[in-house]
Amino acid sequence: MNAIDYLRISLVDRCNFRCQYCMPEGADLSYVLQQDLITQDELLVLLQEIFIPIGFTRFRLTGGEPLIRPDVVEIVRAIANLPETQDLSMTTNAFYLEKLAQSLYEAGLRRINISLDSLKPEVFDQIIGNRGRTRWQQVWDGIQAAHQVGFNPLKLNMVVIPGVNDSEILDLAALSIDREWHIRFIEFMPIGNGDLFSDRGWVASEELRRQIRDRWGLTEGQVRGNGPADIFQIPGAKGTLGFISQMSECFCDRCNRMRLSADGWLRPCLLNETGQIDLKGGLRSGVPLADLRRQVRELVFLKPEINYKERDSGTTGRYARTMSQIGG
Repeated sequence: MNAIDYLRISLVDRCNFRCQYCMPEGADLSYVLQQDLITQDELLVLLQEIFIPIGFTRFRLTGGEPLIRPDVVEIVRAIANLPETQDLSMTTNAFYLEKLAQSLYEAGLRRINISLDSLKPEVFDQIIGNRGRTRWQQVWDGIQAAHQVGFNPLKLNMVVIPGVNDSEILDLAALSIDREWHIRFIEFMPIGNGDLFSDRGWVASEELRRQIRDRWGLTEGQVRGNGPADIFQIPGAKGTLGFISQMSECFCDRCNRMRLSADGWLRPCLLNETGQIDLKGGLRSGVPLADLRRQVRELVFLKPEINYKERDSGTTGRYARTMSQIGG
C-alpha cells in the first residue's frame, strides 16, 4: 500500500455544468448552503493541524467546479505557501479558466487537470447537459490560456461513455503527439448515475489501448504520476496517455488519497462510503484538534481494509451522494 499522503479537497459542490456521469439527469440535487461550506480558515486549520501532521503533503482542489468559488485564488495562495506542501493541483471544467489562469499561476498553482469529454461541440454539450448556447469554445479557450500561462503538466480528462464519445478515442489521443499535453481516459463509474450506467456500461481501458496501439503503437511512459493512472505514450509523442481503470483493473493497492467534501466530510475511498468523518462539524462543535487528528489517523490506518474487502459495494450504483457532491 502506498503512503496515504494525497488529499482531494472539494471547494464547492455546485457546478455550472451538469455532466451525465457526475449528476443524474432530472434529479433534484440538494446543494450545501453557503454557511455550511467549509471556510478558508477552517480548511487551513484542518490542513495545518490534522492532515499535514499525519503525513499529507499533496493536495488537489476540486468541486463541483472549484472556479465558481469566489475565494479560489486566495485558497490556492494559502495552500501553496504552506512550507509542507509538496504538490498542489486542480481539476476544473475550464469554463472560467481563461480569465483566471494567470492569477491561479501567480498564486502558486502549477498543475491542472481539465475535463474535456469530446472535441465535437454537439457531443460535448450533450454530455454536460447544456441545451442552450454551446459552451465548448469557452472550455477550449480556457485550455489554451492554461497552456500559454505555463501550466505543466496540462492534463485533459475524458470519461469514456459507450455510444456517446467512445468514437473519439483516437482524436483525443492525437492531442498528445505534437503538444506536451497529457490525456487521461477514465472508465465510466456507477456513482450517482445508476440508470445511465446500467444502460451504457463502460469500456475497458485495454480496449482503448488496443485501438491506439493499432493506429500508432504504444509504449509504457517513462514518467509516473501521483495517482492511479497507468501511463503510456505514442512513440515520439511529446505528451502521454493515462488510463484510469477503476472498473476493469483495480488499483486499490496503490491508492494514496482521501477526499474532503465541500461541507467538511472526510471520505477514505471514492467507491466506498465506509467510515466517513465530519471534520467541519467537529471543528464547529469544539472537538479538540488532537481528537480529530486521532480519528483521521485511525481512518488512514483502516483504508487498505476499506479498499479491498468492501470494494464491491462501489459497483452497486447506490450512493448517498453524486460525484459532484463527493468531489471525486
